[in-house]
Amino acid sequence: MKRSYTCLLLTLLLGFACSRPPQGALPAETAPLISPDYSGVTIPCNIAPLNFRIEEHGSSFRCVVSGDAGVPFSVSGRDVRLPEKKWKALLEANRGGEIRFEVFVKRDGIWHAFAPVSNRVAEEPVDGYLTYRLIEPTYGMAGRMSIVQRELSSFREKEVFNNQLDYDRSAGQCINCHSFQNWHTSRMQFHVRQKDGGTIIARDGDIRKLNLKAEGFLSAGVYPSWHPTEDLLAYSLNSTKQYFYAKGVDKTEVIDAASDIMLYDPETNKATLIAADSLQYETFPYWAPDGKSLYYCVADVSGIPGRSEIRFGVHYDELHYNLMQVPFNPDDRSFGEPGTVFDAAASGQSATFPRESPDGRYLLFTLASFGQFHIWHRDADLWLADLSSGEVRPLAEVNSDSSESYHSWSSNGRWIVFSSRRDDDTHTRFYLAYFDPEGNARKPFLLPQRDPGRYARQYQSYNIPEFTVEPVTISPKRFLKTVRQPAVIAER
Repeated sequence: MKRSYTCLLLTLLLGFACSRPPQGALPAETAPLISPDYSGVTIPCNIAPLNFRIEEHGSSFRCVVSGDAGVPFSVSGRDVRLPEKKWKALLEANRGGEIRFEVFVKRDGIWHAFAPVSNRVAEEPVDGYLTYRLIEPTYGMAGRMSIVQRELSSFREKEVFNNQLDYDRSAGQCINCHSFQNWHTSRMQFHVRQKDGGTIIARDGDIRKLNLKAEGFLSAGVYPSWHPTEDLLAYSLNSTKQYFYAKGVDKTEVIDAASDIMLYDPETNKATLIAADSLQYETFPYWAPDGKSLYYCVADVSGIPGRSEIRFGVHYDELHYNLMQVPFNPDDRSFGEPGTVFDAAASGQSATFPRESPDGRYLLFTLASFGQFHIWHRDADLWLADLSSGEVRPLAEVNSDSSESYHSWSSNGRWIVFSSRRDDDTHTRFYLAYFDPEGNARKPFLLPQRDPGRYARQYQSYNIPEFTVEPVTISPKRFLKTVRQPAVIAER
């Protein structure tokens, strides 16, 4: 017993000694320059270590990590890689409080102490997993791409599916639009385009490959949304075109030459059109969390002359989408009359990606000056509508001078994740932000990586971030077996 007590005391003393700052360090009033910028942010109590690089000039570097409670620790080196066990223990001890990064840099033999960097630790955790697609930022080639699942409390990643498993250079293969039902993975879907094309739908252990282009439909299903409780999916049907321009800031434009919305029942394999007005383009369906209404986006194209593909290439900046909502009765699966939620076109704007918060209080969407594929629009920002008061405002707390596009809510409604090109205007990265009960967001932070320099060396973009509370359990090999099967055609 005495020996155990002595070992414990020695361990604690060594720990405290290692966490001490360098003696005689000269104080500085400014905060250190670190990359990524993990300063003044609110973070989940279960997030992976916020590893960063000290960008100050110097010969030696040290960072002391501490809070008002728990055991502090220090890390040496320009790249600050925080030990996961110590980090998790410190987060838990300071839940609802703050943690601090104290950076020390040695220059010409003298240590300099920078002002501490403080971050708040939220009481509320973030969902355990984030699933997304990694894709090369090219325009016309379906190169290497994968659907990846990341455990947010660590740096563990695993591939859900990789197109290299079934790749043919002469044919190419795109995989996209993964979607889950109500933040769970027992029901999920993704599309395969080109080689072995079809929609892969997994339902409670059963996996099928579907051709969702029912007879007479505009296209197969494109942008999906699972109903939160019913075994139903809503899809947009899109005739998508891509244009390239020599003038202007935005050189690429993705345009629909036509689009509709359908309801699909995987149990009966029946597809039914929900919205298919030839003078309106309907896209991006999304179920409300209570399952009693469906959001979607609509552009009135009756005023565009000719409405031909060539005309849309010329008049692309005249496409303005409004946010719509149509009531839905889960008992008899009937729809009511649609109504406008936000009239963006009235002010010459265009709104897309409606996402209602889990508590039904807020609607998050993207707004830009025109069009619907906002990932290519530098003026695209996140906006927030208060569904009780009717107030609509830009979510300035998280926006940047570059494009903010696809976004998702965590299951508890306290976290949002969104795609942004603020780092280099070329690659999309994921930023997370705390969202408080009063409808205010905190400063967003970049999804942390084990290697703080990974983003600078990785030439793939991250897109379509979706939170889930559990991991995907189906193996890539099992998905591959389904991908190689013939697709079953949906019926009307």
